[in-house]
Amino acid sequence: MTPLTPPRVLTVAGSDSGGGAGIQADLKTMLALGVHGMSVIAAVTAQNSLGVKGYWELPEEAVRAQLDAVLGDIGAQAVKTGMLASPTLVETVSEVLGAYPAPLVVDPVGVSKHGDSLLAPEAVETIRTRLMPVATVVTPNLWEVEQLTSVVVEDEKDLRRAAEAVLGLGPRWALIKGGHLPGEPVDLLTDGTSEYLFRAERHDNRHTHGTGCTLASAVASHLALGADVPTAVEKAKEYVTGAIAHGFPLGGGIGPVDHAWRWRS
Repeated sequence: MTPLTPPRVLTVAGSDSGGGAGIQADLKTMLALGVHGMSVIAAVTAQNSLGVKGYWELPEEAVRAQLDAVLGDIGAQAVKTGMLASPTLVETVSEVLGAYPAPLVVDPVGVSKHGDSLLAPEAVETIRTRLMPVATVVTPNLWEVEQLTSVVVEDEKDLRRAAEAVLGLGPRWALIKGGHLPGEPVDLLTDGTSEYLFRAERHDNRHTHGTGCTLASAVASHLALGADVPTAVEKAKEYVTGAIAHGFPLGGGIGPVDHAWRWRS
């Protein structure tokens, strides 16, 4: 019998040498959720549990060649973007993926878990005007909401205002991640008509490196598996919550979430 090919998901992001976030987290998530992960590396970081020591973006022609190679031959049922580093790379990725017929999950990465910048300041406007309008789902945290829209979220009631501002930039759905608010973590998903609140237990665990990458990749994976957006987000939240609960120490700083928590459990 010929083995069935699993759904395919492409990540376009940066490499994390510590293995907790970026391309590495994306591919681990995809494997854990039963899809075939593929990658376009847009930047290379030198980082560990203590922070980002430096990053280097790849040339535009290298990123475009990777996109053409994967999408032109293998194809994808969903695509996720993460760290894109520069205006040129944002423009290139937006051009290619905006014309590709698959759901696009955008994690508008601006800083690392340690607060290190991963995006050139001049690239923010390019994300607003080029990448956001072609996205199916955008997954900003509260700092990224402020960076993109100038809306400051101080409590749960501000989530709706933040989502409206993000939707004004053009994506079909906005998932505003409220995990940095005090109290019980709550995220808001909306397309401007329907609204869904996702609550989760707050785990007393500082080892949370890679949560944003993992969530966006999990959403893309479930979209590739055939779920609609609300169901994909619900399933992704369940997976990420478990990964956070099982996060483990690594090095001398912030450790990663455990992408293999279901297997280890």
